[in-house]
Amino acid sequence: MDTRYLLLTILGLSLSLSAGCANADQHEDKQNAQEDVEMQSIDYRQIPFTTITGDTARLADFKGKVVLIVNTASKCGFTKQYAGLEELYRDKKDKGFVILGFPANNFKSQEPGTNEEILNFCRINYGVTFPMMAKISVKGDDKHPLFKYLTEQSALPGEISWNFNKFLFDRDGNLVSRYESKVTPDDPELTAQIDKSL
Repeated sequence: MDTRYLLLTILGLSLSLSAGCANADQHEDKQNAQEDVEMQSIDYRQIPFTTITGDTARLADFKGKVVLIVNTASKCGFTKQYAGLEELYRDKKDKGFVILGFPANNFKSQEPGTNEEILNFCRINYGVTFPMMAKISVKGDDKHPLFKYLTEQSALPGEISWNFNKFLFDRDGNLVSRYESKVTPDDPELTAQIDKSL
């Protein structure tokens, strides 16, 4: 076979492969951009989630209240914060404050129980009366849509670092502040921001 012909054939195949890869990359970029636009167009207040007893709820259901969302776990060094959260809830609930607990098993499998087991644990050990949600994922490919919005598209983005991260919303459902796990429920900065929002 003519060497020049062989080289031209190889060059043609290389160009075809390069074009195919470029088209695939462009398609993936376009798809990712479309997903970003779709997420931005979603009203996160309308994203449904399930309560620990099986009902459907949305942030919009709590309009008019100051809401603190916490991702929780039963076998974590921060689990004792349940007691402080319950105290905070009882102290301020009559002023229009509510806490929503979202159990998650994303960090070292520290929330292995079923929804029924989690609810019993919270009630028996910490007397929890604030609303608890069904167990979800707050990190990874199976991240719940609400937490996907909070960590990727909200005014305060960033992955959840561990159990008992906290998100505070004002009465209109706007995210106003965010706190790491080490910030306890009685932390002056947190309680001051809650009082300011009430």
